[in-house]
Amino acid sequence: MRLTVRHTTSYRYETPLANAMQQLRLTPEDCQSQKIVEWSIDTPGIERATTYKDAFGNQVHMVSGEGPVEEVEITASGIVDTTDTNGILGHELDAGTPPRLFTRVTPLTQSNQAIRKLAAHAEGHDRIAGFHALMHAIRDKVDYKIGVTETSTSATAALAAGEGVCQDHAHIFIAAARSIGVPARYVSGYLLLEEEQASEAHHAWAEVLVQGLGWIGFDISNAMCPTDRYIRLTVGLDSRSAAPIRGIRFGGLEENLRVEVDVAQAALQQQQ
Repeated sequence: MRLTVRHTTSYRYETPLANAMQQLRLTPEDCQSQKIVEWSIDTPGIERATTYKDAFGNQVHMVSGEGPVEEVEITASGIVDTTDTNGILGHELDAGTPPRLFTRVTPLTQSNQAIRKLAAHAEGHDRIAGFHALMHAIRDKVDYKIGVTETSTSATAALAAGEGVCQDHAHIFIAAARSIGVPARYVSGYLLLEEEQASEAHHAWAEVLVQGLGWIGFDISNAMCPTDRYIRLTVGLDSRSAAPIRGIRFGGLEENLRVEVDVAQAALQQQQ
C-alpha cells in the first residue's frame, strides 16, 4: 500500500522564545515492512541541522534556532510504500544496537506483581501464541480512553487505573516482556485508521524479539499485529527515548502545543 503522511507540530508562546535546540526523530527508515519513497522536514534551521543516528538507530536532526519568536512550526511529510508482513520484521542484520539493550527497565516500564502475573501468558513454549495472549489480556484490563493519563504515566500506574491510550498499552506490554527476560522496544509511528480502530493517526505499539523469527510487532490498543496500514517512525526503550521531538528552550513561557497528523492512502495514479 502507498501511504502519504503529513505531521505538523506547532508551538506557540505567550512570551517570545529566546533560543531552542530540538532533536527531530521525524525520518522513517526502510525496513521489511516499508520503503520510503520520499520524505522531507520543513522547519526553520533544518538546512543547518546536524544529522546523526542515535543509540537505537533512529535518524536525528539536531536543529537550533534563535529568537525572538512566538511560534515554531515543524512539518514532516512524505510517501511510504508499506507491506503486510503480519507484524514480523525479522532480524536486523546491520543494526548497531544489541538486543540486550531492550531488556533494560526504565521508570516508565517497571513491572510489579500485577504485570508479572500478566507476563505469565507469554512464558509458555509457544512464544507467538503467548504474546498474542498477553496482548489481549492487557487490552481486556486497560480500556482505551483519551485524556486519563499523562506522558509521565508509568506502566504500573496505567494498569492500576484500568484506562489509557496506546502509549500506556505499549508500556505495560514492554514491562511484562522484560520481566521474563525478553527484549522489547517501544515504537512510535503512523496508522491509516479504520472506523473501528481505537487509536489516533500518530500511534504507538511494541515489538518483542522472538527466537527464530526476530522482531515482531504487537499493537495492543487494536489487539492486532501491525499491517500495511502502519508506518514505523522511531524506536526506543519507552515513549521518552522514542519521542519524535525532544529539546530544550530558553524563554518562551506558557507553551501551547498543537499536533496535527494526516495519514491517507495515495491516489491510484501515484502507485503506478
